Amino acid sequence: MIFQRFEERGLSHYSYAVGCSEVGQIAIIDPRYDVDIYLKFAGENNLVISHVFETHIHADYVSGARYLASRTGATLVLSGYDKGEKYEVKFPHKECFDGDLFKLGKETLKVLHTPGHTPEHVSFLLIEKEKPKALFSGDFILVGSVGYSDLTVEKGIELLAKQLYISVSEKLKDLPNSLEIYPAHGAGSVCGERMGARASSTLGQERVSNPFLNLNITEKEFVGLVPSRTPPSPDYFFRMKVYNSTSQREQTRPPIPLEPIDFQKRLEKGGVVIDLRQQRAFCLGHVPGSICIGAGEKLGFWASAVIPYDTAILLVTPDPIHVEEAIHSLARVGLFSVEGYLKGGFEAWSQKELPLETTSEISPKELYQERDQIHIIDVRSEGEWAGGHIANAKHIPCSELSARIKELPEGKLAFVCAAGYRSILAASLAKKLGREEVSHLPGGVLAWNSAGLPLSI
Repeated sequence: MIFQRFEERGLSHYSYAVGCSEVGQIAIIDPRYDVDIYLKFAGENNLVISHVFETHIHADYVSGARYLASRTGATLVLSGYDKGEKYEVKFPHKECFDGDLFKLGKETLKVLHTPGHTPEHVSFLLIEKEKPKALFSGDFILVGSVGYSDLTVEKGIELLAKQLYISVSEKLKDLPNSLEIYPAHGAGSVCGERMGARASSTLGQERVSNPFLNLNITEKEFVGLVPSRTPPSPDYFFRMKVYNSTSQREQTRPPIPLEPIDFQKRLEKGGVVIDLRQQRAFCLGHVPGSICIGAGEKLGFWASAVIPYDTAILLVTPDPIHVEEAIHSLARVGLFSVEGYLKGGFEAWSQKELPLETTSEISPKELYQERDQIHIIDVRSEGEWAGGHIANAKHIPCSELSARIKELPEGKLAFVCAAGYRSILAASLAKKLGREEVSHLPGGVLAWNSAGLPLSI
């Protein structure tokens, strides 16, 4: 058997190659936007990609399934249970249904209809020598959890949770504890909560540790547990569902270096500036209205939460290498409108004596002393907040800040996260949206703890 897992860390996304070495045939399951990684794997190992499978219409990233199938001539296989749903695939593909079998040499993939995360969701059971060996579970079963009931489909949490309970109860009951579970997402994904750190698991391990797979759980208990772990769907989920079910692939644009004056002109036409520098450099000076999202794996994830789609994006970074990486990271979440980057970085901007802004930093000691005169906004996740937070802080997760910006109280604001990455993003977003007395805590709660200051539970 051939097996290879591909990880996209920024979105905590897993995709897979599975097949038969004897015939040199593989299938790709749940591929990401930039498909060259699969083509390279197949080429280096003299393999043919014969099938491309998807477990469901994804909401958190741009699928590469349609494009990969067109590049390779592979059969594109998608769930046939999307008919009549809000999101229905509108381009040619082969439909699959519960019980369908797909041969990959000596390996077989069996389709299991596993609704609950979405109505059309399917999982793929790998059968080797007539025995179940692995389940490619998509967002049905995650390590330590299950996929959120996808609120973009407008079915309602209770109905989806009941479907999910039936899927867990009926589709898994006769499968062995030794069955390997390979999900489409891992810890850190917005598609599930309280996931384990492992990339995979076994059905036996999940039956012991995953509360949703407890053999004694009732439907009422299961349905009651799902809403407690289902947050509001990010706005970009709705766009991704439409894109992945209807749209032609959009291509990324070659990065264009812009002189400071040209950069300013494009900004004045309505562009959004993403500053890829670290928080300290950003605070000392930045292009007015910039949003600080540090270069790295999580750029696309956070940009999708705060950048309006179909808005021109302009980048600022001292390292042009970051530009190409940023373009791919943004494309994975459907942000294709990068118009260019500031040639020479912020240094070139400041040398031209163009307008600039600064963002205030506040130390743990200062924040503690001023805590009665300043509104502390904690932008960490629910789990982080529950583990301890600064007394009297207001909690608005960073991923929800754009939608909840009107909830920010009047007066001075100080944004706090775990280490500063999200708090400077939040502070810069608040300034862009009109707030003036804004600061952030460098080092976040870690710095607060190191200063020996108290947290509330």
